[in-house]
Amino acid sequence: MPRRRRRSDCPINFAVETFGDRWTLLVLRDLLLKGRSSYSEFLRAEEHIATNILADRLQRLQEDGLATRGADGRYRPTAKALDLLPVLVEMILWSATHDQGTAAPAEFVERARHDRDSLVAELRSSCTTVQTQTP
Repeated sequence: MPRRRRRSDCPINFAVETFGDRWTLLVLRDLLLKGRSSYSEFLRAEEHIATNILADRLQRLQEDGLATRGADGRYRPTAKALDLLPVLVEMILWSATHDQGTAAPAEFVERARHDRDSLVAELRSSCTTVQTQTP
């Protein structure tokens, strides 16, 4: 399927066009940080994404090379998606700093502040392990 038409070659624009809507980032969060991999698991997220929107976002993630869908119907992050882990960790830290009602676990926030590289490596490894262990 052809890539969507880009508004410009600006790197920020590329990022916004790839994952700049609220649902795509939340699906990526579930895929990369919460270990969700099936359609029904994504539907159970606390934000209650509509089925048509979820189907569209999962399709777009595949088209953009951020997820693959196995013969078992489970979605897996690609290396390109795993490269977003540091960005997601930074977003969590930013939210933990500026949102008094954040649900970010204090232990995660502390670890991200003091040992970010090892946390990202551990997250990357757990995503890779899920990929290779899933039948």
